[in-house]
Amino acid sequence: MTTTELRRKSKFLSLVLRHQPEKIDLTLDANGWAKVEQLIHKASKHKINFTMELLEKIIETNDKKRFTFNEDKTKIRANQGHSIEIDLDLQLQMPPVILYHGTAERNVDSIRANGIDKRKRQHVHLSHELETARKVGSRHGKPTILHIDAKQMYNDGCQFYLSKNGVWLTEFIHPKYIL
Repeated sequence: MTTTELRRKSKFLSLVLRHQPEKIDLTLDANGWAKVEQLIHKASKHKINFTMELLEKIIETNDKKRFTFNEDKTKIRANQGHSIEIDLDLQLQMPPVILYHGTAERNVDSIRANGIDKRKRQHVHLSHELETARKVGSRHGKPTILHIDAKQMYNDGCQFYLSKNGVWLTEFIHPKYIL
């Protein structure tokens, strides 16, 4: 399978596991898990063919580690980034002193005035690595990396979670925390 085809199937998984399971009439439980057998069957009805081996390869090679299996590999879910209401059973965490948010340069003025909102997603996504934030920002144009005073946010009562794939999550970032 080509890299392009693998990427296309990974994007399809993102669509149905993070945003639109109804696109293939897929059922997610309250924690975002889909039965692997059901995913394979329902995707094939839409001419998207998965095998267990292919799903394993996508999970292993996805650079952002977006997906995970349960212990016996009968279920699959996205680790974060949902625009649908999912309880990922995240635990509160104390964040590093500084976290990073990558965005397009054209968004900076609005962010500095209004903060960073989760918009249609469940959380604002942050990284503890500059390079990851740069990659995220470059998806939307010329990247700008914002430094977030996560320690002060936490001290002021803001809640942080760490997803299974290492993405820091919070509800909102007020402009005063953008360094």
